[in-house]
Amino acid sequence: MALSKQDRRTRLRNRIRKTITGTAQRPRLAVFRSNKEIYAQLIDDVSGKTITAASSRDKDIDASKVNKTEAAKLVGKAIAEKAQKEGVETISFDRGGYLYHGRVKSLAEGAREGGLKF
Repeated sequence: MALSKQDRRTRLRNRIRKTITGTAQRPRLAVFRSNKEIYAQLIDDVSGKTITAASSRDKDIDASKVNKTEAAKLVGKAIAEKAQKEGVETISFDRGGYLYHGRVKSLAEGAREGGLKF
């Protein structure tokens, strides 16, 4: 029986999460991609808290009226800026079962340009 797209992504996501965890010094940058929007969170898995978050629904990014790939890059830069205010420089990148391609790659490049180290 063939797996649905969602089941396949869940399996990939669980496999990734076995190896990638976030700490206070090196939080996990978790990416969620819906059909319209993209969301990013910096998570400390030890204490189970979200340090900071950014998404394409934020007012400044939503008002810029760019395509989805460019919006993802802006989200990456926004999360990097917020992370540096929190004193975070290095992160673990969690692509959340999505291919490192398109919007996910664009978000990662934006975060790197913003000053985060993977």
